[in-house]
Amino acid sequence: MQEDKKIKVDYICNLKIRLTDMDIFKPLNLQKDSPDISKTEKSEKVRCLIIGSGPAGYTAAIYASRANLHPVLYTGLEMGGQLTTTTEVDNYPGYPDGITGPQMMENFKKQSERFGADIRLGIATAVDFSGKKHKVTFDDNKIIEADAVIIATGATAKYLGLESETKYAGMGVSACATCDGFFYRGKDVAVVGGGDTAAEEATYLAGLCRKVYLIVRRDVLRASKAMQNKVFKTGNIEILWEHQVVDLFGENGVEGATLIKKKGTSEEETVKIKIDGFFLAIGHTPNSVVFKQYIETDQVGYIKTVPGTSKTNIEGVFAAGDVQDPHYRQAVTAAGSGCMAAIDAERYLSELK
Repeated sequence: MQEDKKIKVDYICNLKIRLTDMDIFKPLNLQKDSPDISKTEKSEKVRCLIIGSGPAGYTAAIYASRANLHPVLYTGLEMGGQLTTTTEVDNYPGYPDGITGPQMMENFKKQSERFGADIRLGIATAVDFSGKKHKVTFDDNKIIEADAVIIATGATAKYLGLESETKYAGMGVSACATCDGFFYRGKDVAVVGGGDTAAEEATYLAGLCRKVYLIVRRDVLRASKAMQNKVFKTGNIEILWEHQVVDLFGENGVEGATLIKKKGTSEEETVKIKIDGFFLAIGHTPNSVVFKQYIETDQVGYIKTVPGTSKTNIEGVFAAGDVQDPHYRQAVTAAGSGCMAAIDAERYLSELK
């Protein structure tokens, strides 16, 4: 693969800008017109239910199937999760020549089915975790009653909402420096954001790239003092204070960005910078809203788990992958946590006998 091709390389860099934080797994509607779970016609009882079909969900299905839990997995809107929106994946172990995201997820799916996992299309629209049987409604008309539930619904990267972000999907726009930075060695890139994530990604990219622009809306960084000092001491990072990105441009990929400096003031001016890569570091939204009535989350929405396990505050409900991981958000760590969740679920179910 040639370095001058601007491509998408890992599942965290979700480029489907049109999706909101819960397009894949709808939030629970607590208004009067909410679907009444008790009145839904179709119902089914299963031992193990997995919600989500990315690396975490499929890995959980593989391990749960091999443990004879007969798991049922609902994929959500995107079968295979965010990894299916990428092209080359070069940082997942076991693929020395790389592999495409869609092919990797198809392999995951086939492996889980080989051991007996029941893979179904469907979107979680409501839950009831108030009793010993955990009820999840899919598509507003199908209730699954499960002894154990594994939540693997992922997290969605936040974008600025520019049309050009969609236009250059897979051609220079990224939401993960760790995933994609390798492909911009010796080139000029920009990072958008002013918090710890932006500072971390800018310093990481500075070790690979010729120049890194850190685009900050305000005249100060929100990052911790330690991270700020790292940024200030890195010679090839240039901070563009009080700048806002309004567009990206280029013929066959990102070649530059148009910014507005000191927008809304008498000193407002348009600035253009030449870049090869555009990295967003303004946060992620965990796909956890539908579970929040019962499952504890942090302030951002990441599901809280007992340290060293996948256990949530509800017995028999486990969480894996990016929906509970605010730090790493990598395919390989998601797969590992899916394994943990399946093992935790198997142990929980064995104690119910």
